[in-house]
Formats: sequence, structure tokens, C-alpha cells
Amino acid sequence: MSNSSSITQFLLLPFSDTRELQLLSFWLFLGIYLAALLGNGLIITTITCDHHLHTPMYFFLFNLALLDLGSISTTVPKAIADSLWDSGAISYWGCAAQLFFFFFLMSAECALLTIMSYDRYVAICKPLHYGTLLGSRACVHMAAAAWGSGFLNALLHTANTFSLPLCQGNVINQFFCEIPQILKLSCSDSYLSEVWLIVVSACFVFGCFVFIILSYVQIFRAVQRVPSEQGQHKAFSTCLPHMTVVSLFVTTGLFAHLKPTSTSSPSVDLAVAVLYSVMPPTMNPLIYSMRNQEIKDAL
Repeated sequence: MSNSSSITQFLLLPFSDTRELQLLSFWLFLGIYLAALLGNGLIITTITCDHHLHTPMYFFLFNLALLDLGSISTTVPKAIADSLWDSGAISYWGCAAQLFFFFFLMSAECALLTIMSYDRYVAICKPLHYGTLLGSRACVHMAAAAWGSGFLNALLHTANTFSLPLCQGNVINQFFCEIPQILKLSCSDSYLSEVWLIVVSACFVFGCFVFIILSYVQIFRAVQRVPSEQGQHKAFSTCLPHMTVVSLFVTTGLFAHLKPTSTSSPSVDLAVAVLYSVMPPTMNPLIYSMRNQEIKDAL
């Protein structure tokens, strides 16, 4: 690539310039990471071992837990080590690998969240057709499509981003290698092709979000027709947590990648990045396990 010979490493932004706050962030992110590992690991183990949970809904939840484990393991352990050792250096190819895997897993998660909303729509609005529309083969194909689309999207963005000439130094104002922050280092006008790719990807994400919203509009209409108050509560308790996770994930992710660089600040960028990269993988296990009686029974 054009700039691989001139830049051999990048410097990531520390959480704080004060050593005490760096150690505080080390313990905080270590606790968050361990909670995410425990929660997602329990979901994966429970769904694998309990044959009562071998249904489409839990198959997709199993895939979501895998994606969450991968995405948080791509960024947070490096940030934890940097806070402990007071070193933000990352190699050029290490940065490229981190960006690829993070974008791959996040893109696949966006597609999977859309599929999960379709699963809830069919289960609540068309229960008699659930077995036909979401058979085992269809579920495998949907999950494979989510993983495959994420892989291709990440490959395209990573190759394009790291083919740009970088003229603004090697300091990335983020705790992991993020595309908008790398584009700030590129030469004038050389980043426009990647910006167009980001806009196209953002349109895809926004389209997924609109599909999810429309699915839940139909779900809520169907729930209103349920005569039993207990049935309404069960449907809402299944769908509302999913909607909360999707809204947090999509809105913060779009904001991070589409906001003008002139209006950004390191503290805002850091807060937004934590919201869309760290919080969903940590909160998903709590939302889906603590509010789901079948998961609690299996545990």
C-alpha cells in the first residue's frame, strides 16, 4: 500500500493524561470486559447445551453473542493494556487488522439485528407460518448472509482506507483504529472515495433501521389486539429490549461515522465510540437473559 513504507505504527489516544485516571480506566474497562465475556459466554454455553433453546430465536441470539464477544475483544483488551502500561502504540498492520475485524463484526451485527426483528415479526404477526418461513435451513442461510455481508463490507472499507496516503502524522484520536479518525490523517481530497463508501454503508444501515422500525410497528399493532394482558406483557418484554439495543447501536454508530470532522472533539468522539462499540456487547447479555424466563430457567 502507498503509505506502508512511511508509517510503521500509529499512536492511539489515551483515556486520560493523568496516570491515576488511566489506572481507573484500566479497572473500569477490565470490569466491563469481564462482564461481557461472562454474559455472552453464558448465553453461548446455555443455548448450546439446552436442546429446548434450539429454536430460530435462540439460534440468532447465539450468533449475536458470538459477534458481541468478537467485537469487544477486538478493541477493549488493547485499550486495557494501553491504560495499564501507558502506551498507545499499535503497528500499522495491527491497526489494519483491528479495523477490519471490528468493522466486520459490527456490520454483521447490524444485519443480524435486522434478521432478529424479522424473526420477532413472524413469531408475533404470523405465528402459523413461523415454522415455514424460519425453518432450520432458512435460519442458517440468513445467519450466513449476515456474516458474509459483514466480511465483504469490512474488506472493502479496510482495503480502501489503508490505500490512502497519510500526510497528517500517525496520531489517532481514539482508543482503537476507527475509520473516521484515520481519514483525518489522509492527504487533502484523497479520502473522498472512502467517504462515499461510508455514505453507502450508512444508507444500508439506515435501511436496516427503517426495516426494524416498520417490523416493530406491525408487532405493536398485533400486540394491541392480544386480549390477554399477560400476553401483551410477554410480547413487549421480548421486543422492547431488542429495540433499545438497536437504537443505541445504530444512532451512535451513524453519528460517529457521519458527523462533520470540523465539529468533533476528542471527548465527544470517545464517548460516542464507547456507546456503540462497548456498551451493546456488554448490555445484550443482561437484556436478553434477565428479561427472558427460558434463558433463566436454562441457566
